[in-house]
Amino acid sequence: MPSFATAISPAELEARLRLHSLPQLGPRRFQRLLEAFASASAALSAPAAAWRSLGLPACCAEARRSPAVREQAAVALAWLEQPRHQLLMWDAPTYPALLAELGDAPPLLFVAGDAGILESPQLAIVGSRHASRPGLDTAQAFARSLAQAGFSITSGLALGIDGAAHQGALDVAGKTVAVLGTGLQRVYPARHQRLATSIIEQGGALVSELPLDCPPQAGNFPRRNRIISGLSLGVLVVEASPSSGSLITARLAAEQGREVYAIPGSIHHPGARGCHQLIRDGATLVESVEDILQALRGWQLQTVTPVTQLAPRHPLLDLLHAAPQSSEALALASGWELPAVLVALTELELEGLVANQGGRWLGRNA
Repeated sequence: MPSFATAISPAELEARLRLHSLPQLGPRRFQRLLEAFASASAALSAPAAAWRSLGLPACCAEARRSPAVREQAAVALAWLEQPRHQLLMWDAPTYPALLAELGDAPPLLFVAGDAGILESPQLAIVGSRHASRPGLDTAQAFARSLAQAGFSITSGLALGIDGAAHQGALDVAGKTVAVLGTGLQRVYPARHQRLATSIIEQGGALVSELPLDCPPQAGNFPRRNRIISGLSLGVLVVEASPSSGSLITARLAAEQGREVYAIPGSIHHPGARGCHQLIRDGATLVESVEDILQALRGWQLQTVTPVTQLAPRHPLLDLLHAAPQSSEALALASGWELPAVLVALTELELEGLVANQGGRWLGRNA
């Protein structure tokens, strides 16, 4: 039996997994059942009238003894017997403390990888699935620097900014947490399967509150955003339209008492409008990693020199005025690390001194 189950009996574990798979039984209703009956086993044995008296849907009471629900619990138990698979329960000491503060904290949390990372200081980086190349570069550079500063990078494994953030942490052997909007046996999007595997192999974790085989469903992705923000000390939005799901994450973060950061962009870029709205609403405007570290007092970069000091402006401008270049070519020509180049380019772009066209940077006259 896996170590997480030592505090409860096998029967109670199986009962909780059965409750977890019932239709329309969200976190608050799950908690209501445990408070009313003291255990999941007792809740499953209680008469349907007792469930109705708690205001629970009839479908919940009817489905609790179905073969499908029992089979789903059996599948979960088998999954938990495999290496690096764990289940965190909201009333156990191993449950992430920050997440436990939420009124709708997931009662069960499936984890593939190192569950201990969920107690480490985390910063979430989120943004558009259809991000620009500079936006992706910025997300990756910030993730690298923040990971080097000792933070675990948390995001949602989506295309665009999420994927760039996870990869940035991995680039510097940092830790990263991916909160899925699907079950852990249904990694989505499929093209990020290799990224998901790398996250686990490099000491990170995949997390989901959903049943293991839950497929992609539109309503589950906004729901998982509260976990991304709930696990983190703060949320950085890199690039987002006004309708982006990233703004949901930012709103949830603010409601949860977390810090919200946003990177501004060009007024002509639709992907910057969501960040500008967040800044108008009170989010911290971020131009460098130090802006975040200063807001989270007590944290400093563990690297020898802050990134902004690694990226003086004039040498880069000299190179760009000579000829347009890609980020990678600039790193080679200048001799700087690519993350330092990307951060410097972001600052120069904000000052109107450089522009990105077709993936290549060019200098502008001040």
